[in-house]
Amino acid sequence: VSGGPFGVEDSVQAAGPLLSLLGFLVFPLIWSVPEALITAEMGTMFPENGGYVVWVSTAFGSLLGFPARMDESGIPALAGGLPRVAAALALTFLLTYMNYRGLAIVGWVAVLLGIFSILPFVVMGLVAIPKLEPSRWFAMNLHDVDWNLYLNTLFWNLNYWDSISTLAGEVDNPKKNLPKALFYALILVVLSYFFPLLVGTGAIPLNRDLWTDGYFSDIAKILGGCLVEMVDPRGCSNVKYGNVRG
Repeated sequence: VSGGPFGVEDSVQAAGPLLSLLGFLVFPLIWSVPEALITAEMGTMFPENGGYVVWVSTAFGSLLGFPARMDESGIPALAGGLPRVAAALALTFLLTYMNYRGLAIVGWVAVLLGIFSILPFVVMGLVAIPKLEPSRWFAMNLHDVDWNLYLNTLFWNLNYWDSISTLAGEVDNPKKNLPKALFYALILVVLSYFFPLLVGTGAIPLNRDLWTDGYFSDIAKILGGCLVEMVDPRGCSNVKYGNVRG
């Protein structure tokens, strides 16, 4: 569902701070919560690996169940050149190996990656407190909104709650633990998007054109110098180099 705050920047470029912040509070209520509830219900009804493929196969037969799986796995492979394909294959083999070793290692790796992704933004938020100007959060121009980009960014970052259903067979007591896990995950995901947006839009002057993928690294550089190293390891050497030259 979420790989961290990177990827939400386009919502500010498309609609400005206010709509971006509101979107990541309201959209979960009209999309993420219903999808998570459906996943919790169906995952406890079919506590087996396969998730939505099993649901579709049970409802409509294997004729539609097979395309449901192939459609999701095949389409991403159609885009990108050789480096993208090579990276995707390498990552696929790595994740396959971790799954082969067992669900325990997958869980711990996911937790560590989550901490690694979120912790820099917590630090960035603390550093940004003296520079926050709440008035910046209310900037909005309804006549200059790219609704396609805005809604697509919200949908992309708050979708795919049914993915956990593919591991329902590995969950101990899924009737109890699956709904609880989805509940806490939903809260954490929304906070992981909302908090960095709150910091980024409130701590620096607004330039919507700059808000694109990876802009949080630039914000960290503006706010904390080598704090950027925690968000983008490539950036700290550039900061030091600039200071020496200055």
